[in-house]
Amino acid sequence: MQHVIVSRKHQMLVVPHTGQTDNMFPGAPMLADAFGLDNDGLAVPHGIRETIMLRHLGYDVPNPGLWHYDFGSLKPFKVQQHTFDMMTTATRSYVLNEMGTGKTKTALWAWDYLHGNGLCGKLLVVATLSTLRFVWQAEAFATVPHRKVAVLHGTKKQRLERLAEDADIYVINHDGLRTIQAELSQRTDIDVLCLDEVAVYRNNSDRSKDMRKFGARFRIVWGLTGRPMPNEPTDVWGISKVVTPNTSPKYFRQAQELLMTKINNFMWRARPEAIERAMAMLQPNVRYALDTVVELPPVISRTIDVPMTNLQSATYTKLAREFKAEIAGGQVTAVNAAVAMGKLLQVSGGWVYAGPIGSVPVFKTDEPMPRHQTLIDLINENERKVIVYAPYRHTIDGLAAVLEKAGIEAAIVHGGVSGRSEIFNLFQHTTKFKVLLAHPQCVAHGLTLTAADAIIWYQPITSLEIYDQANARITRVGQAHKQKILHLQSTPVEKRIYSLLRSKQKVQDTLLEMLSEAMPDRA
Repeated sequence: MQHVIVSRKHQMLVVPHTGQTDNMFPGAPMLADAFGLDNDGLAVPHGIRETIMLRHLGYDVPNPGLWHYDFGSLKPFKVQQHTFDMMTTATRSYVLNEMGTGKTKTALWAWDYLHGNGLCGKLLVVATLSTLRFVWQAEAFATVPHRKVAVLHGTKKQRLERLAEDADIYVINHDGLRTIQAELSQRTDIDVLCLDEVAVYRNNSDRSKDMRKFGARFRIVWGLTGRPMPNEPTDVWGISKVVTPNTSPKYFRQAQELLMTKINNFMWRARPEAIERAMAMLQPNVRYALDTVVELPPVISRTIDVPMTNLQSATYTKLAREFKAEIAGGQVTAVNAAVAMGKLLQVSGGWVYAGPIGSVPVFKTDEPMPRHQTLIDLINENERKVIVYAPYRHTIDGLAAVLEKAGIEAAIVHGGVSGRSEIFNLFQHTTKFKVLLAHPQCVAHGLTLTAADAIIWYQPITSLEIYDQANARITRVGQAHKQKILHLQSTPVEKRIYSLLRSKQKVQDTLLEMLSEAMPDRA
């Protein structure tokens, strides 16, 4: 590789003066002896176009954004720098980094840099419903606060009203896109398409076919997913037809025969070289495992805000007002404060225990519950096994049905389940069960569950000891990967509990304080 000189102050490059560079940059100022005696140089702008042209000639040119873009106080990791480089220099490409490597933030930086330099128009993000506000909108506010975001959600009329807003970034869910696809197709000022969790287009469904046509008009298309082949190697065919249609066979059967061997009319088996061939269809790409992000701590902890349904919010508010009245009347002790707080937590989880009649759902079957969808998305995005903790048996049973409907194989462990040793053994030592759905107290001591590298707290618990012990199940000898501890939260009381647990304070000592924080005016 031939080297160049970079001037950060002037945002310029000095490249050797040759016949090729002279023809490529006619009229560029010449600098005598820039590379030594009798080796002149040419001064050219250090921009994306110049970088791409020079790299094609074999010059080692750093990405201009990494030298001249203001990332603010949020400095990118090495993995994010490499990802940023590819996204800003490849107009159609794939970001296949694992969950936790900062894909969302990097995509926003890449677009902001290109847009700020007049190299692209506005951005359309197509993502899962659960991530529209509480991932993309929130991340944009933190990462590119000078940009305006419009979330295109609601009825068709509401989506069109928000589309008419003068925003920089528009965010919409995969299925919602079809509602206003015709109107979006007419917006020539939106020419960058970022497909978060692009693996949803892996099949030949109508949604995937529509996206192939819709995506064809965009100048820049990025496909983001940590799991490009969630089921089998042929998953990549549908994805590539959306992002880079020229990198894979024209028809699915051709891709199937290239990647799979036909056993009989009902069974195909992956060829030994299938993964390598499949990845060749997703080019150019960048793929890093979480373990390669050396700047991150061994255990990554984060909270994820999820909204409640209308029914949940109404129920929560009603209960909170009743408890507030009890506090005002001096009727609350630490014991019944715990009961009150437990009811509020149950509401946020989706089911409330109602004595003899059992648990009662506080969500409508025709009203998707964001917490459920967020849980499913996080599980699907994680490449390895996942432990999901919930503090109530009826919640665990309800979640088991939710995961089963989503096609996720889960084992259940709570006080009413026998044969736990066999379940733990299968989870830890076999490929059976993607998820261990458990009451944290049932796995709090002694167990090694390093087959999982992620823990999702569906709801918080109030015992610091059990919280620490339950998290320690994946941070043990034999763990070969960095671990993620994820917390779902919707209400002030949940946020307060998680805050206390992280600061190693005993939650029980602040029950009454937290109960007052759960009042409707703060919810």
